[in-house]
Amino acid sequence: MPAADRRGTTVSRLRVDDAGVTLQATDDVPVNVLFDDQRVFSFWLLRDTEERDGERFLAWPPVLRGFLSGAVRVGLADPSGDEGSTWAEVEAVLGDGEGRVAVRDKQGNPMGLDKSMRLMRLFADRDPDQLRPLQDAIEIVAEALRRAGLEPFVAYGTLLGAVRDGDFIGHDSDADLGYVSRFEYPVDVTAESFRVQRDLEAMGYRVQRYSGLGLKVMVEEGDGTSRGLDVFGGFLRDGQLYLMGEVGHPFQREWIFPLGTAELAGRSVPVPAEPERLLEVMYGPGWRKPDPAFKFGTPASVRRRLDGWFRGTRHGLDERWVRERTGDVAKPKSGPSRFARWVAEREPDAVLAVDVGCGRGHDAVWLAGQGHRAVGVDYFPPDLRRAQRLAQRRGADAAFRWTSLTELRSVLETGAALATEPGPRIVLARHVLEATNPAGRRNLLLLARMLTRDQGRAYLQVIVEDGEAAHRRGLQPVGVGELERLVAASGGGIEELVRLSTAEAELPLAPGEGHLDTVRMVVSWHR
Repeated sequence: MPAADRRGTTVSRLRVDDAGVTLQATDDVPVNVLFDDQRVFSFWLLRDTEERDGERFLAWPPVLRGFLSGAVRVGLADPSGDEGSTWAEVEAVLGDGEGRVAVRDKQGNPMGLDKSMRLMRLFADRDPDQLRPLQDAIEIVAEALRRAGLEPFVAYGTLLGAVRDGDFIGHDSDADLGYVSRFEYPVDVTAESFRVQRDLEAMGYRVQRYSGLGLKVMVEEGDGTSRGLDVFGGFLRDGQLYLMGEVGHPFQREWIFPLGTAELAGRSVPVPAEPERLLEVMYGPGWRKPDPAFKFGTPASVRRRLDGWFRGTRHGLDERWVRERTGDVAKPKSGPSRFARWVAEREPDAVLAVDVGCGRGHDAVWLAGQGHRAVGVDYFPPDLRRAQRLAQRRGADAAFRWTSLTELRSVLETGAALATEPGPRIVLARHVLEATNPAGRRNLLLLARMLTRDQGRAYLQVIVEDGEAAHRRGLQPVGVGELERLVAASGGGIEELVRLSTAEAELPLAPGEGHLDTVRMVVSWHR
């Protein structure tokens, strides 16, 4: 939050069209986007927009595009909700222009985007009776955790709402619990978390595990609805508090224990002894001011520690879910892709074909049908299960392996296992390099080298030009120069590089997105 008072913020020249929102603004502050007075999502006027000819532009969140057809009054308003807080509004006609835009579920309930940009029914659009089952679930899970030997408290947005407002935050959609272990070593804290999971399951609860220190406890409500509460574990060591999710910060034990209480929508909930200190660590010194567009700025060092200690082989799954919601380009829903056909034409004699980032397996299953022994590699378990079922239905000689490119041990294990398969071998990777991080790119080329050195090639298809259309899909294009550097660093050589049209690349584009510059590259590690 800048020094300027939000009441002095000026928003002007607001325009709305099918592409997004264009405006001019004087300050970088959060703003609510209203559709006919219904809050739909939020953003920061400068941080989340791009400069275009002296104005600011924000593309519509992809998850909203299916709703953007009809007339609508779009307003930009101060999240603090002070009187006269709407800074600008304009009447617009989007899509085919029929009827009015309504962001609602199939039952007609209003929906909006929460802090994670998920389209949900938010607390602000629910009445107190509808929130009682969630309050019951908080009490039930907290008591179950106490029976399992922990001292739970409400955390993150639930703690913020209780301390700041005495209520649930209107733009939130779920509830969180946390606890601080009595242990101080990661291995002991992890062992305790698994013991707690077993205890909860023995009590009859269904538990989903996010990581070595993150759980979701499912509670069955009276009408049979299943509600999940996230439980974030933490511990204190050497004067530092580590709390799963986002926290790694100097902290004192007496700021947590003994637990106190606060009121949340008329009920008492457990909170840390000095909850303000934890809220400042989570949300910064400006936590008392509403910010529905808040983004956690977790230091890279903290993220690396939490990844290494607790997330392990789960690292990266959140990014995959984001790409699924924003228009994943990994594999077509039915195959094969033109890329797979192109590779198969060039390598009719390959014995083993390894499809990295295989998604739901359509290319791998098709390659098996062409006479290859096919192995699909991916790190999203639901896709791997779908791929296995597809292979079984079609009687294809295709197998599927879980592998995380961001974990060297996972890559080495997969490489060592598949290197025993007969050759020659080929590796395919369609839009994988730009969907992972730098370590994942290096490890992909390492895996390809392990499998194809002296008896095969790797075939890569990559978006090479940075742009809005790629970022909307959660991708980070890799330029041709960077590709050449990565290949050279791996000890390989580029045999061929082919530039593709958007149609040849099979990349679906939304109206006005232009194009995505894409290349196909053939790499070998022949001595």
